[in-house]
Amino acid sequence: MQAMHTVHEVIEMSGHIIDSWTLPRAWDTIMDRGGNFDVEEMQVGATKNDTSYVRLKVSAPNDEILERIISELQQLGAVLLHADDVHTARVEQAGVLPSKFYSTTNLPTQVRLNGQWINVEHIEMDVAIAVDREHNRAFCRPMHEVQVGEEVVIGHDGIRVQPYARERERDAFAFMQSDVSSEKAKVLAIHNIARQMREVRARNGKVLFVLGPAVIHTGAGRYVAELIRMGYVQVIFGGNAIITHDVESALFGTSLGVNLKSGEQVEGGHRNHLRAINAIRAVGSIEKAIEAGLLRDGITYEAHQHHIPMVLAGSVRDDGPMPGVISDMQQAQARMREEVQGVEMAIMVASMLHAIATGNLLPAHVRTVVVDINQSVVTKLADRGSFQAAGLVTDAELFLRELLDALQGKEIS
Repeated sequence: MQAMHTVHEVIEMSGHIIDSWTLPRAWDTIMDRGGNFDVEEMQVGATKNDTSYVRLKVSAPNDEILERIISELQQLGAVLLHADDVHTARVEQAGVLPSKFYSTTNLPTQVRLNGQWINVEHIEMDVAIAVDREHNRAFCRPMHEVQVGEEVVIGHDGIRVQPYARERERDAFAFMQSDVSSEKAKVLAIHNIARQMREVRARNGKVLFVLGPAVIHTGAGRYVAELIRMGYVQVIFGGNAIITHDVESALFGTSLGVNLKSGEQVEGGHRNHLRAINAIRAVGSIEKAIEAGLLRDGITYEAHQHHIPMVLAGSVRDDGPMPGVISDMQQAQARMREEVQGVEMAIMVASMLHAIATGNLLPAHVRTVVVDINQSVVTKLADRGSFQAAGLVTDAELFLRELLDALQGKEIS
């Protein structure tokens, strides 16, 4: 009987590939995609601090399947044993990538250029890698930004990804992903988040808040305003709704027409958010509203007073929109990409779409907390590749109130 023809590549993996379950995931990936493997060499670390090493011969029935397997293994940190320099192709049409372009993850990535491994700058997921050979640089490039003649990485040669590995010091951070937890466990988790925020600020790192309108609806806007005054917020992302209802609450004491003190619907209050937008549009901008004394408190007021950037990306359903909201999505993405530089921690509260959009821009080393009353929202970021996201299923007001208490040094009751 004639033997079945196969193609193969030899890969290497190293690091904490066993205790982080990276190696078993690699084996599953190979077999699930229709391939097979032989372990040519394996060295297992003797202690929890020692790294391990494995060399695998990966076989597949054809080149297409092998390429798919190698591509997925690279996301787990696999490197081809006899890797060439990275392969590139030139862009022939502005905004259109070469057909075999490499698509990034949010994990630290290097490419081999002129025989040297160099870091890909400003890594984020689902973009291409452009190469500048003259200056020996590689950097992420969104599809719509590529220009004719630019070199873009293709294939899987000369690419090295550092896998996301479980860190033991993160165990307390990760336990928040439990589907069900007692209120006491949530409070403990929030105090742990507060501790990490202090550590980030102590080394002058940036904390990003992504806010949805429920922050205002639940009456928690005052807690965010206080966090800004305390210096724990360096960037804010959101949409038209968060600024609109924040301004509505500052001008009329309502959110969606509900009195934030009494919880009762105000007669005619359903139009208050439109009145808020109209009032700011009448004076021309948030800055002018503050100068005129029209806007005197709230998240937006404090952000402007403390020079905190607010990147507000609009949508097709927006009323108004409020001045300052960016309606061009590519422009909004560009602003968000600028502001995530230097962010070490991201707190996403009651926001699904803006949270997912932000998660796509964040490198894997950014500690990310997703808070929502809806459990499915909390899990969506991890499902979409933001492996570092830890979730907390709870009310926005409870979370922000407890977070503020923890940062003010109040003990757990």
